[in-house]
Amino acid sequence: MGVLTAKQVQAYVKADKPGRYSDGDGVYLMIPKRGRPYWMFRYTQHDKRKEMTLGKFKDISLAEARDLALEARRKVKAGNNPIFDRKRKQQVTINTTDDLFEDWYFGLQSRLKHPNIPKRVYIKDIAPSIGQQTLTSIIPTDIRDIIKSIACSGRPSIANDALMYCKQLFNHGIKLNLLTYNPAAAFNVNDAGGVEKSRDRALSIDELENAFSVFRDNPTSFSRDNYLACALLVVLGVRKTELTEAKWVEFNLNQSLWDLPAGRSKSGVPITIPLPPVAIAWLEELSIRACGSDYVFPNRRTSKTPHMGKDTLNRAISKLFGREPGKNKQPPNLMGDLEHFTVHDLRRTCRSLLASAGIPGHVAERCLNHKLKGVEGIYDRHDYFEERREALQKIADMVGEIIGGKINITAREHRNK
Repeated sequence: MGVLTAKQVQAYVKADKPGRYSDGDGVYLMIPKRGRPYWMFRYTQHDKRKEMTLGKFKDISLAEARDLALEARRKVKAGNNPIFDRKRKQQVTINTTDDLFEDWYFGLQSRLKHPNIPKRVYIKDIAPSIGQQTLTSIIPTDIRDIIKSIACSGRPSIANDALMYCKQLFNHGIKLNLLTYNPAAAFNVNDAGGVEKSRDRALSIDELENAFSVFRDNPTSFSRDNYLACALLVVLGVRKTELTEAKWVEFNLNQSLWDLPAGRSKSGVPITIPLPPVAIAWLEELSIRACGSDYVFPNRRTSKTPHMGKDTLNRAISKLFGREPGKNKQPPNLMGDLEHFTVHDLRRTCRSLLASAGIPGHVAERCLNHKLKGVEGIYDRHDYFEERREALQKIADMVGEIIGGKINITAREHRNK
């Protein structure tokens, strides 16, 4: 009988505190800093300490982890190496590209903070072409067709990502002695989406006024949820997914606070974001529109994700510019002479506005939840909360009325009376 109980295990996982929790007899619940919890078995063989992953927490219960560890312990006692035995067994079952991806992805989950990114690219853009093909039948032209198809759909950065994941995936097959060469190895970014240039696009006040005017005039193409998401991104400067995947439990509108947890922060550090009154008004409207959903931006379509999709905003903006990937007939350009911009450019716009408002660089960087660099980052642990509150209020004063905040604030003040 182990030390842990099922209730304790659930509590550790819910707390999301990184650590190694022993169940005795070499069985551990592992909660990594990045990735998902999993079970591990530690044992000694030939005077050397070894570790073996038993499985992901979501797939294996405490009792099942103990049974797997017991089986592995018996193999060790018999002089066999359970890790080698499992690898041999896996090699027999890995025949197709999908099989190889499952084996490769298992290791990614404990190493990457966002393992769902390569999984999404694989499922959407790689698997439909070669997922069911046997590994030995994959040839370089298969890879070329995949990356060219993605690039031609207007997603050059995704084409580059897909090529990178293909290289890593088939290198994994070589490591397992399932392949003798990598069919993606000869290609580079010039064969996919091209060399990606770092963007420096930031919208001026006039451009913001123009863009949000077009947003308002086209509610059929650009929903109110999309509109309010873009408004909040400009005023708060947060990252797209930090906002679009946010839950209401993170917000305290009465105290004008948003507690962004470490697990959803790209920096891996939690931060409390002060909310200007105009942002509160927009969030109150979103609360009504959410119709009881746990998410601030619930998915309005049938989807695997309960929140707004990762591509929703960029696709909606591009459509207004007359660009719609996958369509032979492109929509009209409703943005006129306005230079094309993306959702991330709205975050960069916030940073530019902070600078124009005279906000010190270190405060502006903390507004965007960037870690301070160099010696300053090591010794300066001050969170600049009050300074950030004042800074974001200045941004709200600069753009709130342009975006449409004046009407919302007036309505909210009327309700409070």
